[in-house]
Amino acid sequence: MKLEMQQNEFEGKLITFCGLDGCGKTTQIRHLVEWLESNGHKVYLTKQPSDFVRNSEIFRTYMDSPTHDAFDYRALSLLCASDRVQHSNRVISQKLKEGYIVISDRYYYSCLANLIARGFKDDMWIYEIAKSICKPDMAFFLNVTVDEAIRRVRKRPEEKDRYIDLELQKKLHDLYISIARENGGVVVSTLMSEDTCFNRILFEVERMLNNK
Repeated sequence: MKLEMQQNEFEGKLITFCGLDGCGKTTQIRHLVEWLESNGHKVYLTKQPSDFVRNSEIFRTYMDSPTHDAFDYRALSLLCASDRVQHSNRVISQKLKEGYIVISDRYYYSCLANLIARGFKDDMWIYEIAKSICKPDMAFFLNVTVDEAIRRVRKRPEEKDRYIDLELQKKLHDLYISIARENGGVVVSTLMSEDTCFNRILFEVERMLNNK
């Protein structure tokens, strides 16, 4: 599960966050953006896949269906991977060139985790495509138990009745940890307090920025 990715040769820095829905990405990203901007850094916040894919019929139909019969997941994954290549090379790279600190809510690692979790572990195309994707300068993987992640998701009014595949979430949980370890990611438990989690993240970010 180790990915060969392009090294970031631009002035800016790329920071990514991955993890289960409900792991706390939104909260920790908000804290980080506020800290960076208050310390004079230019920040560009983005997410993957882009809204172009998130709002597409194939994505919404697949993600919101308990049976997943309408579309082939490999087709969906290829769509998401294509979107990530376009987004990385036309949006993220440009912002890095302009000196921004780019923060991405999810990244190519999520694409890999979801593909393997759904049984496509022998698909080699995802490793080939990774070679045209920028490697993050700092990749955070927020870790939380599956039960806690689901509890948090269910607290959101708009998602209290959303279908959640429990077995899939368990596979994703373990895959995120493995992918982090094999690709130099930083695993942060969000079972700790919000401030403690952010202090752990900030420690790594400050170390990265001081090693320019």
